Amino acid sequence: MTLMQERAAPEKPEITDRASRERRLGLMLSAPAFVVMVFVTAYPLVYAVVLSLYNYRLTDPEGREFVGFGNYATVLTDPVWWSDFGTTLIITVASVAVELVLGFVFAFVMYRIIRGRSLVRTGILIPYGIITVVSAYIWRYAFQLDSGFVNQWFGLGAFDFFGERWSALFVITLSEIWKTTPFISLLLLAGLVQVPEEYQEAARVDGATAWQRLVRVTLPNMKAAIMVALLFRTLDAWRIFDNPFIMTVGANDTETLSFLAYRQNVTLVNLGAGSAISVLLFLTVVIIAVIFVKGFKTDLSQVRGDK
Repeated sequence: MTLMQERAAPEKPEITDRASRERRLGLMLSAPAFVVMVFVTAYPLVYAVVLSLYNYRLTDPEGREFVGFGNYATVLTDPVWWSDFGTTLIITVASVAVELVLGFVFAFVMYRIIRGRSLVRTGILIPYGIITVVSAYIWRYAFQLDSGFVNQWFGLGAFDFFGERWSALFVITLSEIWKTTPFISLLLLAGLVQVPEEYQEAARVDGATAWQRLVRVTLPNMKAAIMVALLFRTLDAWRIFDNPFIMTVGANDTETLSFLAYRQNVTLVNLGAGSAISVLLFLTVVIIAVIFVKGFKTDLSQVRGDK
């Protein structure tokens, strides 16, 4: 065989009649829900895009004026957008990075523990079961200057955590980490279970240390699960709204992009600029998703355990 000769492409497995029938049945069963979801999600998105092209305030419905991409230009040249973008980026990067590390620790604990496994898993997952708004109020109460107990416990005196930008961002990020680390640990536990134990045994026989087994055996086989965990959590953190809204109401440069969209749409009833912000927020979410999927270059079928 010469170098110019092409290699024969691997034959694709034939789809049996039974698999074909099951596929058609699955499409038929999921079609109604798919249509409803498309209508529920697509219509608001399209309507938001249309509104973003107009200078439109609810206080002046007759003054609606088509401005094209003028709202986008106004938003992207406004320092408030970039300030809120930076705040959102800080919270997202800090919270997701810490959650990934803690999620691995909790996942290994839940995977390795034998006695009291159900109790340990329940204890780890409790924060995730608390409603986000309730969790935000709990953290605000704990760190408040007057009624909070954190200052008293740690001897901080009359330190106002919500009076400064960085201390407020610290509390917001800490509350995010506490609330959603169990979610990442669940996804990582699902990936950890799929790592063949034979690979670990072979590595032990070859004399690999625990760190080498983690880096060369466990993590490569969990790549798909790690990607899904990071993707879901990053997209969720990027749209953070509840914690800044309840704890600081956006004061001291703690406003996020979702908060900015809320303020324009609800508080200022500026539907044109608010819709433009919402569309830009949606586009950033899509960009983040594409970066993760393309960057990891992972077959998502591995998450389902497909062969």
